[in-house]
Amino acid sequence: MLEAAGYQALFVGGCVRNTLLGQPVSDLDLATDAEPERVTELARNANIRAIRTGIDHGTVTLVVDEVPVEVTTFRHDVKTDGRRAVVAYATDVLEDARRRDFTMNALYVDGRGTLVDPLGGLDDLKARHIRFIGEASARIAEDYLRILRFFRFTAWYGDPGLGIDPEGLAACAEAADGLAHVSAERIGSEMLKLLAAPNPALAVGAMEASGVLHRILPGADAATLTRYIHFASEPDAIARLAALGGSEDIGKILRLSRAQARRLEVLQNAAASTTPPEGLGYHIGALDGFAATILRAAQTGANPPENAQEAVSHGAAQTFPVSAADLMPTHTGPALGARLKELEHRWINSGFTLTREELLA
Repeated sequence: MLEAAGYQALFVGGCVRNTLLGQPVSDLDLATDAEPERVTELARNANIRAIRTGIDHGTVTLVVDEVPVEVTTFRHDVKTDGRRAVVAYATDVLEDARRRDFTMNALYVDGRGTLVDPLGGLDDLKARHIRFIGEASARIAEDYLRILRFFRFTAWYGDPGLGIDPEGLAACAEAADGLAHVSAERIGSEMLKLLAAPNPALAVGAMEASGVLHRILPGADAATLTRYIHFASEPDAIARLAALGGSEDIGKILRLSRAQARRLEVLQNAAASTTPPEGLGYHIGALDGFAATILRAAQTGANPPENAQEAVSHGAAQTFPVSAADLMPTHTGPALGARLKELEHRWINSGFTLTREELLA
């Protein structure tokens, strides 16, 4: 539709990057020299649904076969304050590329598969080198969230053998205080994405060394996270966040959802308890019971108990054989609840072997 009207239409960013890496693509972004009103007009004439999602920033979402495609006009920055930018439309793909964050995100491809690489991003992508476009400090000053994005992209796409780009790392360390200008919600979202990477230990260690980690999570410990990942390599962002820890309310600092904050608290409390793995599985389930067992080991520096996974799963499969009705009317009210807890504790300590009759006796 766009090309038929004489405009450029180029896929850009994550969809190009991930395609070249052979990884799944979630979002489709198109860059064009057509301005938003013109994109909307063309879509209307082609019976394509157009949603003015970010019209102030040049973005129109077109829904094609129920698939949303974000179409954004080429732009260049006029003014930035570290949080939001004032942009102007451009007609040159090079101008559009220069305002992006990393070279590997400034790769474009047209509808025939022809790659457009105005800034040499393909070589960096092949090398798994996360590098800011132009001067790193200037890119960060445009949006301080790019500090966290640098570490997230390093965790997801960087080559561990290559290490971390020194210029980028130095610029992030220098500008760490700028994160005070970024909303807690945006910081929390970036941290969870980073911790969901296959192995974010190197990136988080660099965050700690540069001062960035303690700027957003005072008291956090990258070494504990590294041990946790060694024991449990399956990505679990909330459990890894619990391993990072901190001296303040993490859920509040990062504006986690209620469910996320509650799970974080459950894992922290379970790891701090003396409940054995079987009991953790019984109380909080197989997944969280195992995570709490590993978290406890990571925090203490000890190895997890042998067969911890089997023990937790065994506990999670148990059902307490005594009900409140079994104790009534002899016990009522608070005394009933206390007696149930006492019997449940005995039952767990027996390795779930005490029968209903033995407990009631």
